[in-house]
Amino acid sequence: MPVLATTDEQQIVPRSILRRRPSSKKAAHNGGKQKADKSPFFPPLVQRASRSPAKETEEPVSEWKRSAETQKIVPGKGPITGSFDKLFGHTTGKVHPLFYLVLGMLVMFTVWLIITTAINWTTTALDDLHYGRPRTFQTDAWVQHNEQSGHPSHFIAINLHRHIQVIEFPGGDTAHPHIYNGPQLYGANDDLAIVTLTFADVNGDHLPDMIINIQSSRVVFINEKGTFRPLQPNERPQVEQFLQHMHP
Repeated sequence: MPVLATTDEQQIVPRSILRRRPSSKKAAHNGGKQKADKSPFFPPLVQRASRSPAKETEEPVSEWKRSAETQKIVPGKGPITGSFDKLFGHTTGKVHPLFYLVLGMLVMFTVWLIITTAINWTTTALDDLHYGRPRTFQTDAWVQHNEQSGHPSHFIAINLHRHIQVIEFPGGDTAHPHIYNGPQLYGANDDLAIVTLTFADVNGDHLPDMIINIQSSRVVFINEKGTFRPLQPNERPQVEQFLQHMHP
């Protein structure tokens, strides 16, 4: 059996030459200090930094204290807030009665606004259905204007861009109409004002005069010589007295 011979180049390094780390007893005997080895085979050892253990005497912060510090809560008084919270009772944990009063007023105002809007919309829709746009009113009346044919005169009252006009067809004759200019309106929604006509003897001459009804106002035209003319200043007191006793 062949035996490997040991040569000088293959000599085994004795164990005494290898560097060994000192034991803990020897480190303590040397004063707890360990010198860094300058050997290229072993890098120096560095002690790992660690957090200092928490003190056992330190009390843990409870969730109630943490929440109180965050929200600035005063025990028994609730969160510390501004004057708005004081007004509505948040400082005591109860709602102030004034809050219900203000809330009730807001609800009543909202309901009133909705009802008013609904009523106005319904009224406008009904007026559009009956009088159209522009507002137009038509009627027949016996006013002794070319009515020998047995046909009454036909009248059309129109509110055209806030300007009131009345068109008369005497005796139903469309070839010879009469046009009467009424007052000019200036209100915001007066272009939708309804215009109606009423005929009554306001000056006692036994001829029916024409009364233009515009909302709560009345404009009188006197029946004279087969046509209608505006009211004169000296006739105004008598006509106003008659209108006061006239049913609306």
